Amino acid sequence: MELPFDGEISAFFQKDAPTAIREEIKNAQKGEILSTDFPYDKRWKREKYEAALAALQIELVKCQAWVKATNARVAIVFEGRDAAGKGGTIKRFRENLNPRGARVVALSKPTETEASQWYFQRYIQHLPAGGEITFFDRSWYNRGVVEHVFGFCTPEQRDHWFTQVVPFEQMLVDEGIHICKIWLNVDRAAQLQRFLDRESNPLKQWKLSWIDVEGLKKWDAYSDAISETLTRTHSQVAPWTIIRSDDKHRARVAAIRSVLHSLDYTHKDANALGNIDPLIAGGPEMWT
Repeated sequence: MELPFDGEISAFFQKDAPTAIREEIKNAQKGEILSTDFPYDKRWKREKYEAALAALQIELVKCQAWVKATNARVAIVFEGRDAAGKGGTIKRFRENLNPRGARVVALSKPTETEASQWYFQRYIQHLPAGGEITFFDRSWYNRGVVEHVFGFCTPEQRDHWFTQVVPFEQMLVDEGIHICKIWLNVDRAAQLQRFLDRESNPLKQWKLSWIDVEGLKKWDAYSDAISETLTRTHSQVAPWTIIRSDDKHRARVAAIRSVLHSLDYTHKDANALGNIDPLIAGGPEMWT
């Protein structure tokens, strides 16, 4: 079978991946890799995950009914390492929601016209209207991390963005928009394993891009950019929730719980909602 990008992910694994990462993947048992410092030594059992998820699906439907009835506006921003599970997590959020009121925004690179506009301008038109929940599968945070790592913006443009992003989010909150920011983080070995799985799976190869391939070589640059971005953009009005996503089951449930806990929707059931696992989700301290 022909591999995408001429099998460059496999080539990176064989030739350029750090020895410790390569050995961790080779020695891993079937399934997702848990990092050596992950707080649990086993993945969450499927039956427990599915029971928690089923209860949360009802809470999500209640939440959407509240959003529609009160004309609320909810924007949920998903960011994270490549292959950290953003798409899969968004899918679990929307599984039983009315798609007319729960949109996904996943913008491609800016057009020539958009590149000449104010950086936040193209995102503004996708903000939720009354009664809507908008899921941003990547967002205006591209400038803080990806664009910086790949040189798609100048240091001056990024510094200027930093001066504006917190006030921009403050304006959205002042306008009455509920903002939830989620950062999914994944261990280096787990990320590379997921890329290898995608490379060999014809149903998932479309998820790969040349950014993913080149990004494998820039782990440290990504780490530095992420650390600075989270530190400088974590605010009281729009805080970050950092989620360890080596275990996708725990990560998805933690993400849904973090959003639902932040919204005062009608008929909220605390028992069904459950508590956010502090070992899996928290503030920027989870990154460090």
